[in-house]
Amino acid sequence: MYNASAMKRPGLKRKPSRAIERLRAALVANGSAKNGSAKVVSLLEPELMLERATRRFLAQPSDRCVKCNSTFIGREPAFIHCFYCGKMARIANASLLAQEEFEMRSGLRIAV
Repeated sequence: MYNASAMKRPGLKRKPSRAIERLRAALVANGSAKNGSAKVVSLLEPELMLERATRRFLAQPSDRCVKCNSTFIGREPAFIHCFYCGKMARIANASLLAQEEFEMRSGLRIAV
């Protein structure tokens, strides 16, 4: 009988994030990996936070999904909604108040 849960799972082979690479580089540069002394390194660096914020927003609305490149999308005031893969991409500098009004008028949210 075949038991899939008893099989050994292969290890993850994904590339570590830039924050982890920076931590490892800082540890090697300080020599703390050799002598055992620990140093606290902040992951909330301003450059890293700005880089993350720019990846999360679309600069302008597009006619295709950013994830799957499908044209089966719905344009909302502050989001691009892909009906194929389900991705919700936020449009930078779009009004969230207009988005809320759109959701209430279309029945996606109950007005309180």
